[in-house]
Amino acid sequence: MIRFAPEGYPFIFGFLLATVIALAAHFTFHFSLFTFCFFFGLTIFMAFFFRDPERKIPEGEGLFVSPADGKVILIKDVYEEDYLEADILEISIFMSPVNVHVNRAPCDGIVESVVHASGKFLLAFKHEASLQNENITMLLNTKYGKILVRQVAGFLARRAVCNAKPGDTLKKGQRYGIIKFGSRLDVYLPKDTKIMVKLGDKVKAGETVIGTKMS
Repeated sequence: MIRFAPEGYPFIFGFLLATVIALAAHFTFHFSLFTFCFFFGLTIFMAFFFRDPERKIPEGEGLFVSPADGKVILIKDVYEEDYLEADILEISIFMSPVNVHVNRAPCDGIVESVVHASGKFLLAFKHEASLQNENITMLLNTKYGKILVRQVAGFLARRAVCNAKPGDTLKKGQRYGIIKFGSRLDVYLPKDTKIMVKLGDKVKAGETVIGTKMS
């Protein structure tokens, strides 16, 4: 059975209703089939975009899984001054409109904070988008230290959703949010993490191991 992200139901059923109305108008009032084909195509796209397939979460200690589907566009040592105040490792993943957009926790942890920040809507693959675009930052307390995950809205993706709340316990690979219509996700890991991906790699949320670390 195909699973869809709950956030997609208004889009899927909304365009499905429009499709049915357009078809009825064609047979009743002889409207052009173009309108029907247009809304039918959008319905199919929405169903494809908001698909939420099950993932096989890798077992084992010290594994960080990708929090998003997409392409690795940045691996960099940085100093994170807002939340961690420490030298850490940043990995950024770009999600195109054809990727699954459901986000998953990179490891087990307790949500310490969730902060929404308004901002611009630059193209998500640009480096400055991470700091200037609208985003939602989630801070996790884990056995490996504090882990930061940031959902970044893009030029088309102007809506990020984080369903986690402070005090929630997340398991590795657990769904916690979604970004709509192409976007970026940044994850900040401990500096001594052994990176298991490279620039340009395609990753899957909750399934691809992006780093390992001993507790």
